[in-house]
Amino acid sequence: MFRRLKSTEMIVRDGVADNYASIWRYALSLTGKRDHADDLAQAACLKAIENHWQFVPDTKIKNWLFRIAHNLWISELRRQKVRTGNGLVGIETAEIHDPRLDLYSQIENAELMAAVLGLPEAQRATSILVYAQGFSYSEAAEILDIPIGTVMSRLAAARKALALRLNGSKDKRDAS
Repeated sequence: MFRRLKSTEMIVRDGVADNYASIWRYALSLTGKRDHADDLAQAACLKAIENHWQFVPDTKIKNWLFRIAHNLWISELRRQKVRTGNGLVGIETAEIHDPRLDLYSQIENAELMAAVLGLPEAQRATSILVYAQGFSYSEAAEILDIPIGTVMSRLAAARKALALRLNGSKDKRDAS
């Protein structure tokens, strides 16, 4: 007769469980360190569960969770800048090795990761959301709380910067 509706708390808990791996990968791309990614992903999931009542049913839970993670990261960067004057973390610690790849492919992946992590924060976050996580431009704009035109501009700037960096490192490799 009556269909029992799922509470927002259950929707959020299920959404956290279903999307934790993606949130963690996004957190790793933002922080550059596995332990910091663990902390950020866990904080985002905890905040989502604690504030489940803010989730609007019939919207995309994944977008909401990524927005929480992004906002927590921006807050952390601001705190770091106040404490140390610098919100970036070491790029060299973010390498993720895939044993299925040959050595040349692993080197290329490491160079790409270093280049992406070397982008300015806004370009890096936007690039990761669209290219690595597969969000549409409009979804990335929603997560980052920016206009879609800004997403497009950041992606264009990121592609240009990555092309310059990666072509420069390729030229250096070819010369040796």
